Amino acid sequence: MSDAARPQTPDVLVVGGGASALCAAIAARRRGASVRIVEQAPAALRGGNTRHARNFRLMHDGPTRYVPDAYGENTFFKELLHVTRAATDEQLARILIRGSATIAAWLDDNGVRLQHPASGAMPYSRRTAFFLGGGKAMINALYATAAKLGVAVDYESEVVAFDFGDHRHCKVHIVHHGGVERVATKALVLCSGGHQANLDWLRKSFGAVADGFMIRGAANLTGSVLRLMLDAGARPVGDPKRCHMVAVDARGPKFDGGIVTRITAIPHGIVVDRGGERFHDEGEDTGKTHFSRWGARIAACPGQIAYLILDAEGLGRALPTALQPIRANTVAALATKLGLEPATLEATVRSFNAALGAADNMPVYEHCTTGLTPPKSHAVAITVPPFAAYPMWPGVTFMHFGVAVDDRMRVVGNDGRPLRDVFAAGMIMAANVLGDGYLAGLGITLSTVFGRLAGEEAARHAALRPGGG
Repeated sequence: MSDAARPQTPDVLVVGGGASALCAAIAARRRGASVRIVEQAPAALRGGNTRHARNFRLMHDGPTRYVPDAYGENTFFKELLHVTRAATDEQLARILIRGSATIAAWLDDNGVRLQHPASGAMPYSRRTAFFLGGGKAMINALYATAAKLGVAVDYESEVVAFDFGDHRHCKVHIVHHGGVERVATKALVLCSGGHQANLDWLRKSFGAVADGFMIRGAANLTGSVLRLMLDAGARPVGDPKRCHMVAVDARGPKFDGGIVTRITAIPHGIVVDRGGERFHDEGEDTGKTHFSRWGARIAACPGQIAYLILDAEGLGRALPTALQPIRANTVAALATKLGLEPATLEATVRSFNAALGAADNMPVYEHCTTGLTPPKSHAVAITVPPFAAYPMWPGVTFMHFGVAVDDRMRVVGNDGRPLRDVFAAGMIMAANVLGDGYLAGLGITLSTVFGRLAGEEAARHAALRPGGG
């Protein structure tokens, strides 16, 4: 972005470059505010974790062209209450849910294309709508709309300090192009995400086991802006020792593996630790999101690693993966390839198969082991070669920790009052409604609904500031 096109004193400065930032910027610009986005990533990696998204959850009273059937407010809220174990602010949760009823049409109006439920590659869902082309297509569409509206964007730009002393403007110190720029703005919207890629912060919260965590999203999501705000007196919400963690392929990248490294075949086999022993019922949860329960279990294993063991039939029932499984014609040979003790893994598989017994009159997935610790529900014997394995590590998606906000998305201070000129949206404040657990598609719903609201409120606030429109 050239200096001529970049407003030196924007009405609204948005920090971040993902879905929440773009929705905030577009909403503020459509209300007449001059807007500038500051994105830490280079243009090729813009978009934060939204790049890996595919769907978002939305309330609707009847079928539309992008979701079938109905999904009402109370059902949505009850499911949120269940997964968070009541760690949610009901007022903000209901603002989110009601806002989700109009966000699909708003996104469509701003260039984002959605998949028709009767076509495309993604599964039927009455709870979520799917992006046509995935999260990257969504991001590109919103950036294109922002550009048409005249939103200025700076890439490879990092916010390193805030100055809230001026009663007319807050000042933001931005490092880019080898120097520091001090930008005054009437309203600041923080959409910079959480701290899940900050390995030092993770070690402080989780100890040495954090070294075994893989980070599913962008490497630049280190929580530097979150830390600045906490130091400035923003009230924290949630728990920095709590995160959404899933089972991922240990052969994937340390950062930014996204959705494709997720392991979803656990109910079709057995899981062993590096000692070759099972440690939990793999068939306890056979739902689509079972993998989200396994992240913490794997994190508790020695070395934070575990192995999914399958036979040819189990692998045939599994969904395709980005990385091919490790294969061998015998269990012992597979153990050798995995670096496990062959005799121990053979004994584990043999004991598992023996615990199934005869169940000729039962459907195969109603089989359960007997006399085995831990047991396995919905069990099928592992007998058909070639055998296969996936090494797994815990993969962190996001943290259940951030800054508190009020119903206008204003950041709240430790004294309970809103901080002047500062708004927040997306994962930096998600713990207000998502203090634990997760619902499929809720991350994008949070980012888009609260991003739009934060942008509208920031523009309204900027217009009332001295010198405002």
